[in-house]
Amino acid sequence: MPSKNPLKILIVDDEPLARARLRELLGDIAGQLPSQVVGEAVNGLAALDFLRENPVDVVLADIRMPGMDGIELAGHLGALAKPPAIIFTTAYDNYAVQAFDLNAVDYLLKPVRAQRLLTALHKVAAAPPLNPELLGSIGQAVRGGGRTHLACQERGRLLLVPVAEVLYFKADLKYVTARTVEREYLLDEALTHLETEYAERFIRLHRAVLVARSALAGFEKAAGDDAEAYGWALLRGVPEKLPVSRRQWAPAKALVKSA
Repeated sequence: MPSKNPLKILIVDDEPLARARLRELLGDIAGQLPSQVVGEAVNGLAALDFLRENPVDVVLADIRMPGMDGIELAGHLGALAKPPAIIFTTAYDNYAVQAFDLNAVDYLLKPVRAQRLLTALHKVAAAPPLNPELLGSIGQAVRGGGRTHLACQERGRLLLVPVAEVLYFKADLKYVTARTVEREYLLDEALTHLETEYAERFIRLHRAVLVARSALAGFEKAAGDDAEAYGWALLRGVPEKLPVSRRQWAPAKALVKSA
C-alpha cells in the first residue's frame, strides 16, 4: 500500500448516510493520512463490478447488505488481479467480530469515530492476506446460509455465478462444473464442500453430481446394460440427463413426489 500517495478507497454500504459519514471522516483525517474516495457501492456485487476496472488500496465495507454482504465480498477479493485490503464496518459487536480479530481483519463499530478509522487504516497495511475459509464460515453464520455467488476465473476475468441460477454441480477431475440454463462454468470448488454449504438447496444424485431440488422434473430407469447409472434424472430448462446412483434413487424420487 503506497505511503506517499493518497490511499485509494472504495466505500461499500447500502445506507447513503453511512457512506457520507465515512467520506466526512476521511476528510477529517486527511492531514494525518491522505486518501481519495474513488467510488461507492451499495453492496458486494456492485463493489466487485467497480473493482474489476478500478483497483483500490482499501475497501471499507458494511457487513450486512442485500445482494451480497461484506463478508462474502471479502471472500471474492482474493481472486482479483490486485486484491485490496478490507476494513469492515458493523453495528454488531458479536461473535463475528471476535473471529475478525483472529484473522487480523480490522473492523469499525458504528457510529465510526475518526481516530478509530485512522488506526484501522494504518493497521490494515500490515495485515496478512484474508483467510477465505474463515470468512466463509463466519459469513454462513451471519447470513444463515451459503454464499450467494461462486467465483469463476475465465480468460483472466473474475465471473460471478449466482447460486440461485445453478441447476446442478458435476465433478470432473479437480474441477466442478456449475450448469445454469444459459451455460456452464468451471469452478475451483470441492463437491463435498458445496454439498455441505448448500444442503437445503441441492441434493446428491451420484458421487459426482449435486442437483438443485427445484430443477428436478422426473426420472427414468437406466437400461439394464448401462454401467454409468442406476437411473437418470430429468431436469427443467435443459435437455441433459443426470446419473442417479442406486443408493440415491429412492430418496431423489421421493423428493420429486413430495414437491
